[in-house]
Amino acid sequence: MTPTKTPTEKFIPVCREDMQRRGWDELDVLFVSGDAYVDHPAFGTPLLARLLEAEGFRVGILAQPDWRDPAALQIMGRPRLYAAISAGAMDSLVNHYTAAKKIRRDDAYTPGGQAGARPNRAVIAYTAAIKGAFKGLPTVIGGIEASLRRLAHYDYWSNAVRRSILIDAKADLLLFGMAETALVALTQRLHAGEPITAIRDLPGTAGVVTEAPPAALQLPGYEDVAAHPAAYNKAFILAAAEANPFSGRPLVQAHDKRSVLINRPALPLDEAQLDRIYALPFQRLPHPSYTAKIPAYEQIKFSITSHRGCFGGCAFCAITHHQGKFVQSRSHDSIRREVERLSEHPDFRGTLTDVGGPTANMYGLGCGDTTARASCRRESCLFPAPCQHLRTGDRRAVKLLADLSALPQVKHLFVASGIRFDLLEKQPRYFDALLRRHVGGLLKVAPEAAVATVTKIMRKPAPEHFSRFLERYRTRVQELGQRYGIVPYLISAHPGCTLNDMIDTALFLKRHQLRVEQVQEFTPTPGSLATCIYHTGRDPYSDAPVHVPREARERRLQKALLLWHLPEQRQDVMEALRECGREDVADELFSSRRAFAGALQSTAAPPASKGLKSGSKKSRAPYKKRKP
Repeated sequence: MTPTKTPTEKFIPVCREDMQRRGWDELDVLFVSGDAYVDHPAFGTPLLARLLEAEGFRVGILAQPDWRDPAALQIMGRPRLYAAISAGAMDSLVNHYTAAKKIRRDDAYTPGGQAGARPNRAVIAYTAAIKGAFKGLPTVIGGIEASLRRLAHYDYWSNAVRRSILIDAKADLLLFGMAETALVALTQRLHAGEPITAIRDLPGTAGVVTEAPPAALQLPGYEDVAAHPAAYNKAFILAAAEANPFSGRPLVQAHDKRSVLINRPALPLDEAQLDRIYALPFQRLPHPSYTAKIPAYEQIKFSITSHRGCFGGCAFCAITHHQGKFVQSRSHDSIRREVERLSEHPDFRGTLTDVGGPTANMYGLGCGDTTARASCRRESCLFPAPCQHLRTGDRRAVKLLADLSALPQVKHLFVASGIRFDLLEKQPRYFDALLRRHVGGLLKVAPEAAVATVTKIMRKPAPEHFSRFLERYRTRVQELGQRYGIVPYLISAHPGCTLNDMIDTALFLKRHQLRVEQVQEFTPTPGSLATCIYHTGRDPYSDAPVHVPREARERRLQKALLLWHLPEQRQDVMEALRECGREDVADELFSSRRAFAGALQSTAAPPASKGLKSGSKKSRAPYKKRKP
């Protein structure tokens, strides 16, 4: 769409001229974001800004400002209440560096995909810049970078345990999780005249205190967890046990003479609250000032978020720690109205590219026992076995797909979000509807590993679940006369995975007629169980030692084994086989490529196409799943 077609006045103000058009002489809240401004509910800063706007506050957005120039931060003047600061939809270091710590050359959240528009450790850099530009202005940090670094944490990029980001950023308050209710309550209290230094009781917030409240649970302090892996593991276990927003206790972690107080998480939004947010007047477009395309927006332009949260509890995933394990679903009416608004987009041609969430087939699901939910301490509702209280019915999800498909504006509706295949075993109607009408050529599933010892550490379904799914899937695809491929997401170098395990995984792929063309190499990101294991080398719950692939050579060989079918990887694959004394399987891995291709055709399950690579940013579609 040509940017000038939508008037600037319909967007949140980004400059003094925009404020003047609204008759404003000052803002109440200034948002600072490491992402470009896309006025769309899949982007966190605009969502929160729209929500405060609906509450009657005057808000502005500084998107990717030059943090080195105070004048760039002062273009809308000093806000009356505070500055809200976020690195954007991704941790800035994940955004900037690969798992091998090599600099990325692109940034999907920047016009033209250009890298370098945000600083490293963006929350700290932006907060320091705002404090320099506006002396004494309260600063509130949030988003995934701040959220997952709220406690002392292992930092992969410095290979050290760092202090809470609250301490390093010198911010007044931290909002973790999705932040809507905490942000509104905070703004109302500041507007009423309460000083930010007195606000230390809001769920979903963290602040620095000199004296801990009596009810708070004391974690091992920063100095202790930085020096002793056992203390780090203990802090992780204690914090994870209090993650339930209905019953969790506040946490306190000492940092020298001060302490970081983490209040219990905010309650999940109910259906009406979630519907209200998605009904806000989003333009669903990038700001008109941009002339280049923003890749993250192009990815989600015609997709719909039906729910948030994930109860899978995978060891390596940040979604549970940020969005929560309690799935929050929108109503059918809310989603239908969004589709109707989306159909007015001048580029819309009748195809919805996705209707889903972090895990597509969790829409409408959740705990069936409110009493059990209030005291639950399970991190996963599916691992090691599905919880007896979990509702897994697919009626609501099937009806949603049918109702949306029946709209006159919709010609095609695809589900491009990842599917939890072990959950599909309990959702026969959803599975059938998916294969009949809603797969756009490639079905995305995430076994992540194919060896039982590794899937156990990952908290993923055992390999036999995936084998059963493949058999069922291919049988049904043949019956329907379809030609769908599978995109299997797999992770290399995950804690617990050895070279022998990866050889077995390569054999699993060959025997099940699967290929991947790109591999997700494990990156330790703050807050996750897998990162805790990576740092300490032990399972925090059993204290058992765990093999951790740290060396570049082993990581390279593990990755090569997942790409065994590529000629350029053959030398590394053979090196791995020789090291493990398993040269005898080389013939099986490398034999009969033509027969392999024919087998794929006969099962109607071709390998992932080069246009959508397994494990790539495009195939994993992270852009609408993570919100600051």
